[in-house]
Order: sequence, then structure tokens, then C-alpha cells
Amino acid sequence: MLATELHEVVEALVVGQAGFPLAAAELNPTMNSYEEAGLFSVDDTELVEHTVESEHLYSGAILNLRRDTVQLANGRQARREVVEHVQSVAAVPLLDDGRVMLVEQWRYPVEQALLEIPAGIIDPGEQAAAAMQRELQEEIGHAAGQLELLFSVYLAPGYSQELIHIFLAQDLQPAEAVPDADELIRVKQVSFEDAVAACLRGELTDAKTVVGLLAVAARRQLG
Repeated sequence: MLATELHEVVEALVVGQAGFPLAAAELNPTMNSYEEAGLFSVDDTELVEHTVESEHLYSGAILNLRRDTVQLANGRQARREVVEHVQSVAAVPLLDDGRVMLVEQWRYPVEQALLEIPAGIIDPGEQAAAAMQRELQEEIGHAAGQLELLFSVYLAPGYSQELIHIFLAQDLQPAEAVPDADELIRVKQVSFEDAVAACLRGELTDAKTVVGLLAVAARRQLG
């Protein structure tokens, strides 16, 4: 049932039944992709904001906070509060038997434990793939024989610069877990289908986890 429903959702997104743009081929039969149709090209000439002044408010271990005054394209000025955050990584770790490995940890800002895919920040001078392998070992005690970058997304571009790189991790092999001293983590192995169903029911509420799991599920449906 889940696979059928997910396929219908993906198909609706592609053909426009969910209120999204029609497929490029429907707009122009000679075009084979959204990119060729120009649907995702961005012309920012009428939207760009220029910094007038910038005020530093706070410096932390992984983020800084500043308040900027900007000039809009229409000439008006506005305030922008910006969180400067280092880039991060996350991965959907799939076992050979079809289960996905998730981590449960307390998230102090939202005052509850969340079930998430493994993730962490990129250390200075570290490549994203190397950071992901390190986080997999630290959080779930496994290394990935196959590590594929799915995409990179901004987590909250309305106020934060943080860019997260989301991977698919497969061919997992046990490795010595070396958890961070300031983290208490429980590892859970659940069926991939159950994890996707939990996303669709709103039971998993961590953004990177929902995006990563649904992206892998959608790619499976699309072949």
C-alpha cells in the first residue's frame, strides 16, 4: 500500500496534479527535463539585496550571529538577522537486508528526543564525504563501502547560511564506534518502508531525515 501511495505522490509531482508545474515535455515536446525548460533557473536581478551595514552580535563554537541592514531592489531598507553556520552532512544508511539505521538523541532546543539519520558538521579542511564517513563511524559504528551524494540543501535560508550535504550510504560494514563525549545516542534499525511511512504520517519531524528518506524512496519509485 505504501509503495503505491508514494508512487502516486511522485507521479502527481511530475505531471502537475499536486499543483506543481507541468513536466517539461508537456510545456514543449522537444524538451526532456525541467532544466531545459528553464523552470528552475533563477534571475535575481529584481530580488537581490545589498548589504548597507553589518553588526556582529555573537560568536560561538559552530555558529555566529549578525544583524545586517540591507537595501532592497526597490530602494527600501530592511533588517536581516543571519546565523553563520558551518556546512554539515547527513546520510541515509541502508543495510543489505533493507533496514535503515537511525539515531535517537535528545535535542535540547526543542526539548525532546528525535529519531534522525546520522549527521554532523564538517570540520575545517575536511571534505564532505570524509566528514560523512567519520559521522557514520561515530554515531552508528559503521563505515560505508558505497557513499553517494544525493543533493545539497539549505536547511533554513530565511535566517541561516547552513548548507547540508545529504548522502546515501550503502554496503555498510561494522567499525569501531567513537561517539562524541557530549552526545548520548541510541541506534535503531527499522525497515526502510516503516521509516518512510513514519515520515508520511508526520511521526518523524527532523527535516534532514524526512528529506533524505523521501528522496531515496522517490528515486526508487522513479527507477
